[in-house]
Amino acid sequence: MQAISDMTDLGNHTMAQKKVVIIGAGASGLCSIKCCVEHDLMPVCFDTSDDIGGLWRFKEVPEKNRASIYKSLIINVSKEMVAFSDFPVPDHFPNYMNNFKIMEYFRLYAKHFDLLKYIHFRTEVCSVTKRPDFSSTGQWDVVIETDGKRESLIADAVLVCTGHHSNPYLPLSSFPGIEKFKGHYFHSHDYKNPDEFTGKRVLVVGIGNSGGDLAVEISHTAEQVFLSTRRGTWLLSRVGENGYPIDTVYVTRANSFRMQLFPLSVSSAWIEKSLNARFNHSHYGLKPKHRYFSQHPTLNDNLPCAIVSGKVLIKSNVSEFTETAAIFEDGSKEEDIDAVVFATGYTYSFPFLGNYVDVVDNEVSLYKYVFPPHLEKPTLAIIGLIQPLGAIMPISEIQARWATRVFKGLTTLPSASEMMSDITRKKADMAKRYVKSPRHTIQVDLIEYMDEVASLIGVKPNVWSLFFTNPKLAWEVFFGPCTAYQYRLQGPGKWDEAGKVILTQRDRILKPLRTRPTDDLPRYTFMALDLFKPAVLIALVAAVFAYLS
Repeated sequence: MQAISDMTDLGNHTMAQKKVVIIGAGASGLCSIKCCVEHDLMPVCFDTSDDIGGLWRFKEVPEKNRASIYKSLIINVSKEMVAFSDFPVPDHFPNYMNNFKIMEYFRLYAKHFDLLKYIHFRTEVCSVTKRPDFSSTGQWDVVIETDGKRESLIADAVLVCTGHHSNPYLPLSSFPGIEKFKGHYFHSHDYKNPDEFTGKRVLVVGIGNSGGDLAVEISHTAEQVFLSTRRGTWLLSRVGENGYPIDTVYVTRANSFRMQLFPLSVSSAWIEKSLNARFNHSHYGLKPKHRYFSQHPTLNDNLPCAIVSGKVLIKSNVSEFTETAAIFEDGSKEEDIDAVVFATGYTYSFPFLGNYVDVVDNEVSLYKYVFPPHLEKPTLAIIGLIQPLGAIMPISEIQARWATRVFKGLTTLPSASEMMSDITRKKADMAKRYVKSPRHTIQVDLIEYMDEVASLIGVKPNVWSLFFTNPKLAWEVFFGPCTAYQYRLQGPGKWDEAGKVILTQRDRILKPLRTRPTDDLPRYTFMALDLFKPAVLIALVAAVFAYLS
């Protein structure tokens, strides 16, 4: 790491290059640095921590205004789906990586593309303001602080990569009596391990991914865990059909197209039937008031076992706390509660941006969730402020590929009115589909959103053409997991190895599982069986028409 005063000499950049300030050195920041270098822009990255990784870097003590994770955290997205588009996760890595393995992958990525030299650690970005001549130059004044010393620099563009898990949302006003509660209560942001709950009666509020994880883990040491939910949830497992990671089975272009053929209610019914076949959500107290596609589902392999063994008891929403008890909306009461963990999500904000990006009720107006629509020059972009049912890393990467092309002048944005129309339409669609909740303001469907941004930079895969030029590859692109490698098959940033990496992605999935020799079964058995399903046959025929354009 170089001193701030030397940053104009970072790498081998020339003074003619545009300088791009990148705020945050997590997953979004790392791929943003790489995209800047690829477009001959000069990246200067700042992070308040002393290492890369952002959310995924475990620390024993939570840091203020930074994301925080618990030691046992395992990612909910499998390695092929989480990989950046031109850097596969090593084949021997487990399909679902813990936070330490993810950090190892990030380090490999940063080393391979030589990214660390662009990062200044222990440095806070205090403010980003327009320069007086912004309307003509698009430049920003950026004030930073390191070890109590403030400095400023001029940036030609700014990429904000701070994520949306830094500010815990703790709505205590929604829980009458909490001020009288004599036990310990805190937000899941501050949770690290279950040891402090040994022999205690613990209430976890919220049944998102964190709430489910914590309820199960705490149940290993606690006397009893209660898991409170307002609406219930649909519960997914990491392991899908034939033992493949669930996202590699369901996040496919074939399934995406099948969803377009039928109303959401029909697709919801199909998935709900599949989930209830594993265990009946009504019997377990989990059945939600909404359909599957109306709220972000919860992914947890162990919660059903914890419920059926009595270690975790599902409860309705808390209506009131007393000094030692919790009273629930169904009238039931649990006495002698020792601790309450609020897994109630997060809010996000950008105080260093002033009023350039306003956040109201956890909602923000950004074109394609990236660009503020009313700036005179498109030199500010937000990367990774999005909530897919899937991996954030590939989305952050394709956003950064697009943003840096805009900064470079290779791609243009539509007019402010056109951008606002797109923003308004997306908000209306989201309000129509999802349960009203702070977490559903930045929700997207992975493939549809990736394709949407990819089309803007000319890298959306042409499956129709592939069926004629490389049928085997086309088959895997359409029916196989929709991995980020697909967005390196053509157009700007094309990677010659992309096709090969796609055709070998199943080998990398199976490699860490085959630790004991067995008789090999046909690799594509589940795909062959799928072809006899009517919906897939329809999708196969319709694929010809779907990708004509």
